[in-house]
Amino acid sequence: MLHSGVHVDIYIPVPQLPQYQAKIVVGLLAFVCFANSYDGDFVFDDSEAIINNKDLRPETPLGDLWEHDFWGSKLSSNTSHKSYRPLTVLTFRFNYILAGGLHPIGFHAFNILLHCVISVLMVDVFSILLGGLAYDNKCRRLNLAPKSSLLAALLFSVHPVHTESVAGIVGRADLLCAFFFVLSFLSYCGAFFQYHREGQFSTAWILLSLLLCALAMLCKEQGITVLGVNAVYDAFVVCRINVLQLFQKTVHRGKVLEKSDFPKSGFMFRMFLLTFGGLAMLYIRWRIMGTGPPAFTEVDNPASFAMSVIERAVNYNYYYALNAWLLLCPWWLCFDWSMGCIPLIKSVTDWRIIALVALWFCLIGLICQAVCSEESNKRRILTLGLALLIIPFLPASNLFFRVGFVIAERVLYLPSAGFCLLLTYGVNILSRQMKNKNIFAALIFGVLFCNVLRCIFRSGQWRSEERLFQSALIVCPLNAKVHYNVGKNLADKGNQTAAINYYREAVRLNPSYVHAMNNLGNILKERNELQEAEYLLSKAVTIQPDFAAAWMNLGIVQNSLKRFEEAEKSYWTAIRHRKKYPDCYYNLGRLYADLNRHVDALNAWRNATVLKPDHSLAWNNMVILLDNTGNLAQAETVGRDALKLLPDDHTIMFSLANVLGKLQKYKESELLFLKALKVNPNVASYHGNLAVLYHRWGKLDLAKKHYEVSLKLDPMAPGTKENFSLLKRKLEQLQKKGPA
Repeated sequence: MLHSGVHVDIYIPVPQLPQYQAKIVVGLLAFVCFANSYDGDFVFDDSEAIINNKDLRPETPLGDLWEHDFWGSKLSSNTSHKSYRPLTVLTFRFNYILAGGLHPIGFHAFNILLHCVISVLMVDVFSILLGGLAYDNKCRRLNLAPKSSLLAALLFSVHPVHTESVAGIVGRADLLCAFFFVLSFLSYCGAFFQYHREGQFSTAWILLSLLLCALAMLCKEQGITVLGVNAVYDAFVVCRINVLQLFQKTVHRGKVLEKSDFPKSGFMFRMFLLTFGGLAMLYIRWRIMGTGPPAFTEVDNPASFAMSVIERAVNYNYYYALNAWLLLCPWWLCFDWSMGCIPLIKSVTDWRIIALVALWFCLIGLICQAVCSEESNKRRILTLGLALLIIPFLPASNLFFRVGFVIAERVLYLPSAGFCLLLTYGVNILSRQMKNKNIFAALIFGVLFCNVLRCIFRSGQWRSEERLFQSALIVCPLNAKVHYNVGKNLADKGNQTAAINYYREAVRLNPSYVHAMNNLGNILKERNELQEAEYLLSKAVTIQPDFAAAWMNLGIVQNSLKRFEEAEKSYWTAIRHRKKYPDCYYNLGRLYADLNRHVDALNAWRNATVLKPDHSLAWNNMVILLDNTGNLAQAETVGRDALKLLPDDHTIMFSLANVLGKLQKYKESELLFLKALKVNPNVASYHGNLAVLYHRWGKLDLAKKHYEVSLKLDPMAPGTKENFSLLKRKLEQLQKKGPA
């Protein structure tokens, strides 16, 4: 059986290798490109999808994965992102269990290995797309384009636009989706492998392809687009439909449509299976979403909020042109392209319109070549190349629904396969015309080498948030989110002065950026610049009234300014918008303690510990308050409960030890003091209070020792000097009395 003519690629300037050797070369090169990221940190979206995602923890029931979105939130929630990728989360969970915790090396290694496997599978995909389906008399598939399929797979394996998907752990969704996408396509091709006569196929292989499509969709929504690629493959490779010939015979009355002009037997049945399967998957997916599509804001995708339909269309097409440019020249790469990174086109005089004109000029030219060419190989390759380029990109195109980004490099992982196919076909044409084959070969290998170096360098930037965010400042200096992330990274490292500058720039670039206002206000609050902090936080909650964190921080500032009623109101507003907010209950308790509303303070801190059982500060404050108010028995009970949950918390050990000392349970108190000192030996108050215990207990030599250590650590420690003076006088009196 032979489904297409032989595709001659003898001029392609790469070695002709056996299939298994070609796969080894492709796999090794894919590994070399991204191995640099194996020991990188968790960066950017990894914090929400992995570090803070409880679905990774073994104690979370597996059933919850099927009810939660990619970020661990309930799909029924109005705040859910609606990204339903349970199989991807399941692999994260596998990494977590295998490594015994959140160790990024295992996560990165899985991603790198997955990219290598996909790149190897692409050798088979490209051999089918470039060489057609051909078999010997023993039904063994022949690779009629060994050089072309190798070159296309090499171009795919080393494309720098893949860095985000491979080096960013969250990109695993795209990798897993691509893996099952490729398997689904190969399974669809396999439906025709074992038959000698045209029109025969295996329904079982078609159903397997549908199952693999469903798995791809459970990894990322983009997976369903494989059905479109399978349909195009069936029409133009299996059935060899000639659109131009059909059109000509339809419009010219003198020409009669023949039976050979129509699709072969079984085509409509296969299309029914693909259509029914796709609609069933979409329906189930829609039902799972629960409350409809997610809500995105203008900063996520400003073009989709443009008032004019024409303005939206122009900017969408400009985004397509930028995506095409990233495939063609992946030099300017950025982890985030939102928030002013790409200003909207609002006038016909904007020179950037040239980019979208150039895009459509190229696309229309390729489509015309694909439709009008009399050469069957050319029609097949261009049609399938365009299908593989365009169809997987459709979910990110804003044509069917609004997406939550401007450009996302990881959505280009699958479309890049279509680009590599078209590029390889172009190289094939040029290779036949080039007189100096050596120069052309050097050029091809130079492109591959540059891409390898670019992948290595870019994957190195994904190793840490600091390098990743700093690299984005060069590409998108107008992106407020980039400045925000650089500022947040600096603040986390304790460099508040530099962080303030980046937060201010983020607010300048985007005056309604409430998260930047909140973080900036929080730092200014800590630096006691309360007036500006209050202004920024008040502005943030005015812009976004349900911003619970900003309300809480505003309450803290108002509390510091002694405006207690306003602070209490702000705290309760925060809790109203986020009912499970232990930190807010903790701060509310501090307010009530300052107002001597002890019962209310204890209730607030108790709520904090109920919502967050390991809230150390709330537990400790309850023990201290009960101690200070003379409720020693209750303080002991609370302290012991806290230590059951937090057995290694030295602050709680210290507070409970003080209570036990007052209750004359000296031995237990001593043990807790010594345990706290073992965890944190350089705290003056720990030594000072242990000295007081020994002083009361009558162990005066030990008391003297710890008083001295305490004063050495903190000469100004309150009360320690006075207590030590009392001890020294007592020791002097004992010396004067002499032995009994």
